[in-house]
Amino acid sequence: MAQINVYSLSGDPQAAPQKFQVEVADEDDTKTTHNVTLSPELYQRLTGGLRSGEELVRASFEFLLERESKSEILQSFDLSQIQKYFPEYEAVISSQLAR
Repeated sequence: MAQINVYSLSGDPQAAPQKFQVEVADEDDTKTTHNVTLSPELYQRLTGGLRSGEELVRASFEFLLERESKSEILQSFDLSQIQKYFPEYEAVISSQLAR
């Protein structure tokens, strides 16, 4: 299983949008780096404010890695773009983070 490290690049958790750097590493020590933005609207819709932005980004990468390899994940994107490629994204993530 891949190791996912999420780093907030926004000093202020209320920043709009929040910015994150995500590193995904496999057992063979290959690594990819991704820059992700997260709007306050998407954050609220998916978490209800009950989880951190980092938790949402990590869960989103777990979702993506179940569907594609780390090298297929865009290097830079807004989290809202996932829904365009995977229509089930928001329902799956909302349900997962509600647990």
